Amino acid sequence: MMHLAKEAGLSFPVFTLDTGLLFPETLDLWRRLEDFLSWKVEPVVPDLTLEQQEDAQGPALWDRDPDLCCTIRKVLPLQSKLRDLDCWITGLRRDQSDTRSRIGIVELYTLDENTGADIVKLNPMANWSRESIWDYIRRHKIPHNPLHDQGYRSIGCQTCTRKTGPGANERAGRWTGFKKVECGIHTFMSRKVDFQI
Repeated sequence: MMHLAKEAGLSFPVFTLDTGLLFPETLDLWRRLEDFLSWKVEPVVPDLTLEQQEDAQGPALWDRDPDLCCTIRKVLPLQSKLRDLDCWITGLRRDQSDTRSRIGIVELYTLDENTGADIVKLNPMANWSRESIWDYIRRHKIPHNPLHDQGYRSIGCQTCTRKTGPGANERAGRWTGFKKVECGIHTFMSRKVDFQI
């Protein structure tokens, strides 16, 4: 979507969650995308360093309680970032998993129950297929994460991401061994309105 926005001459803030546990290939892609698009991507980081998290929760929290680890390293930093925004644009697609199959292209969420603050969430690629994404990437020569070429269908933190077979659900390689399919960044808010397009 950043590529489409750039071609249309649109400008808006771009950010990504930097958990401190990203693959080196992901960090390299981050730099290559900034160069390709001529846009700076802001890192959104947790309040706790990995060392502070280990002091507070013990070592390798992701192996014992990945929900809590995701909350500390992803959900809380994102909540803080979204408070400054009126709209959040994501790359969610309906074909990624059963939990994402009913997302709307335009959704309204309650961001903060206490203040009643809302945020619009746009999922412009909701109807795109995995194949159409890859066709677009190849056609426009957009840099991609080389881990995709090595059998990783969905890429998150190194600690919680595994390779999967070609027929597997796109999110199957995440949190192997746990009944977990979402990190929580797309599930912590209450949806008020969606427009199924």
